[in-house]
Amino acid sequence: MEDFNLDGFCLVHMKPESALRERRVVLGLTQQAVADRAKIPIQSYQQFESGKRKIRRASFDIACRVIEALEMTPTDFFHGNYTFGEEIIDSDEGIRYKKTGKLLSEDVE
Repeated sequence: MEDFNLDGFCLVHMKPESALRERRVVLGLTQQAVADRAKIPIQSYQQFESGKRKIRRASFDIACRVIEALEMTPTDFFHGNYTFGEEIIDSDEGIRYKKTGKLLSEDVE
């Protein structure tokens, strides 16, 4: 089997919560920073990101604040334009986001 290089590919997000997490990590924001930007409790944001609470079922005001805190547009988010995520690259340590060089498994501390 020949080597397969993932450079230039993007991850597909089947669930909105995975797009939220990826966007937050790529921006270099902690969960607390996003919650602060959106003016919501951190527990609420954590529930959106984990999928325990659905952002599409939140009030329009809260959903917009969270999405805008992640520097996305509500219209694009709700129309699925963030289904394809950030460009990725292959490295010896694993798959990384091209924009930040962070491993997919890393989080912001």
